[in-house]
Formats: sequence, structure tokens, C-alpha cells
Amino acid sequence: MNYHVKGSSIAEKDAEIHIKQSTIKFGTTSKTAEILPNPAELFLGSFSACMLKNVERFSSILKFNYTKAFVDVTATRLENPPRMDNISYSLTIYSNDKKLNPELLKKNIEKFGTIFNTVKLACSISGTIKIIENV
Repeated sequence: MNYHVKGSSIAEKDAEIHIKQSTIKFGTTSKTAEILPNPAELFLGSFSACMLKNVERFSSILKFNYTKAFVDVTATRLENPPRMDNISYSLTIYSNDKKLNPELLKKNIEKFGTIFNTVKLACSISGTIKIIENV
């Protein structure tokens, strides 16, 4: 499997990533530092997207239903050399399905997530999965 992404920027302005039919704007200047995501946040966004994609993927494989899922990701940025470290996630899944086994889902996400596996080679990752019953 191969992937292709394009990026573009204009001097003293912000930048964009072009992926398929989507455009994702991101900040490269101090003017938009509080408005647009920076590259580190996009990186963590990719990590989050990997987890959420795998919830959907494994709902089919493990045969469980859910209504929605949320993931909250935090990380520490080290200074020398600059890099991410200590990524922590909290994945919350809303489901009434008794077949949903959070330990098995966590094991599968951590074993088969492309971004997850790439990132874990560079830094520590810890996390939890919480199931909340739909009301």
C-alpha cells in the first residue's frame, strides 16, 4: 500500500496539506498559532484518526456495534532534539453491545494500527479504552 500527500505554502502566510479531495490548513506563522493546528497537532491528529478508523474496522471484525467514539490524545514535546514523547490517549466508545470487549479492542488497535505502530517505535504510548452505555 502506498500513500501520496501534497503540501503547499506561501511565504509569511500559512500552509495546506492536500489529501485526495480534502485540504487541511495548518499554521506556519505566529499570526495563526492560536487558530490553526501546527505540525505537532496534525501528527497527533493522525494518531487519533488511526485509532478511530480502527474502532470502525474492528467493530466489523469483532462484530460489535457502537454509536460513537471519541479519543483524547496528549503528548509531551522534548526539546533536544525536538520530538514527541509520552503520548497518552483515552478512547471512549458509546455502546450497549455486550460483545464489545475493550481489552481485545485495545490489543487489536495497538497491534494493527499503522500510525500507532509507527509512533511506538519512536516514543512511549499509554492509553485506556472506556465503554459508556448509550442512554
